[in-house]
Amino acid sequence: MRYSAEHKQETRERIVRTASRHFRRQGGKGVAIADLMSKLKLTHGGFYKHFNSKEQLLAEAVAKAFEETESRFAERISKATPGTELKTLIENYLSLEHCADAGEGCPMAALASEIGRLPRPVRAEIDRAIKRQVKRTAKFLPGATQKERERNCLALLSGLIGTVSVARALADPLARKAVLEASRDFYLKAFCS
Repeated sequence: MRYSAEHKQETRERIVRTASRHFRRQGGKGVAIADLMSKLKLTHGGFYKHFNSKEQLLAEAVAKAFEETESRFAERISKATPGTELKTLIENYLSLEHCADAGEGCPMAALASEIGRLPRPVRAEIDRAIKRQVKRTAKFLPGATQKERERNCLALLSGLIGTVSVARALADPLARKAVLEASRDFYLKAFCS
């Protein structure tokens, strides 16, 4: 049975969305295409009608993860009172909710430990996403020049990502909360005072 081009595109998007969440929860190496397709009630062979390789899916899934995360944070920042955008970003990023939900959260925090070992096309997608995020966020940071604000933004984003990665690694919920709160207080004082 032949499906319409629209149906094929919808199926492809469903695979990418599901893979995006799955990669963030399980990591890039831990995803078996057969398991992913089975979750979607699709055949393993059907995967190759949409993608040339697992690497291609991973690159698209990572791009989708950044798109979803950027959209969510942009929405929160747009609702922030003018002048509190950076505070809103820091508080949301270092929240217990974000920390608890790797599958819906920032792909950098979810995949931080394995990004350096991912295929080059996937890392190139991550590079583009980080550059977009720095460009969008730098305007809220202190600094005399755009270059200085972007430099400060890189330091902040690295710290936020690292904090969530460390917090997720901790088994003790109180220790996790303490890491998030200490970092949140530090970054608010360093960048928002």
